Amino acid sequence: MNELIREQAKQCSGIPLSILDLAMINEGSHAGQSFKNSVDLAQHAEEWGFNRYWLAEHHNMPGVASSATSVIIGHVAQMTKDIRVGSGGIMLPNHASLVIAEQFGTLDAMYPGRIDLGLGRAPGSDQATAYALRRTLQSGGEDFPQQLEELRNYFTGNPTDRVRAFPGAGQDIPIWLLGSSGFSAQLAAQLGLPFSFASHFAPQYMMQALQLYHQNFRPSKVLQEPYAMMGVNLIAADTDEHAHYLATSMQQQFLNIRQGKMTQFQPPIEDVDAVWSPFEKEAVAQQSEAPSVIIGGPDTVKRQLEDFIEMTKADELIISSGIFDHEARLRSYEILSNLMN
Repeated sequence: MNELIREQAKQCSGIPLSILDLAMINEGSHAGQSFKNSVDLAQHAEEWGFNRYWLAEHHNMPGVASSATSVIIGHVAQMTKDIRVGSGGIMLPNHASLVIAEQFGTLDAMYPGRIDLGLGRAPGSDQATAYALRRTLQSGGEDFPQQLEELRNYFTGNPTDRVRAFPGAGQDIPIWLLGSSGFSAQLAAQLGLPFSFASHFAPQYMMQALQLYHQNFRPSKVLQEPYAMMGVNLIAADTDEHAHYLATSMQQQFLNIRQGKMTQFQPPIEDVDAVWSPFEKEAVAQQSEAPSVIIGGPDTVKRQLEDFIEMTKADELIISSGIFDHEARLRSYEILSNLMN
């Protein structure tokens, strides 16, 4: 798998770029349109040379349509040709390991060599929703290493095991660990797995997690050297002014989450200061400013991206672009692809 990842990285010149999609449901729209937008973006991303297209598992959020993550992964993979498609990520504590092994074994059998399995240990929801998913609330994710070992054993497919995954057994499906703190960084290092850090919403822990991953990495059959992919919120437009206008949708999303409001994805607004207090503005700014949030025209984006790559020494970036208008979102990724190629 080490060579596989390195070969994938050659698909784009410079640092490989990938896309993280939550299949946002816009205000006044519906999930069906979100899925059409995701497919359209993935098809464009494939043409533009992006490396992989990941979808994230979230639940009980009216503005996010990616709850049945493996189903959408299959749909996007069917509608594209070569781009890798995967999870960013599957929240493993929400599921039986056998079910995930079977689901991703099925996806890999349908689209061989194109499926990634990114795993996280957070619920991707509130506690009431986690209970509805039949997650064991007492664990709080502490048994994630055991679940991960069980899942990897299903892919190994020891013939003497009483329970085996069909499809799944014997299939080489790349597993990534995702995290927003040091826990998954250390576990990925210990197991010699690739690591993706959620710097797009936990920038304060970014450098610490990277240091833990690189300092504690142990070579494995999967990976001989550490491989870190960093999340970035990025909104590009033809001018700085227009990019900051588009970014007000993302800022409203951060504010609504902070206020405990469950809403669909909001359109951009001219005066974002009208919707928050000075205290809320400062709190949102901690999540929506550089280095892991990049907003601007082509020159601004290029400069800040280069600074981010230099600071983190990332092997790959995975980009999330919370933009209300679909054509503007396509334009943002097009600008990015032009800058980095």
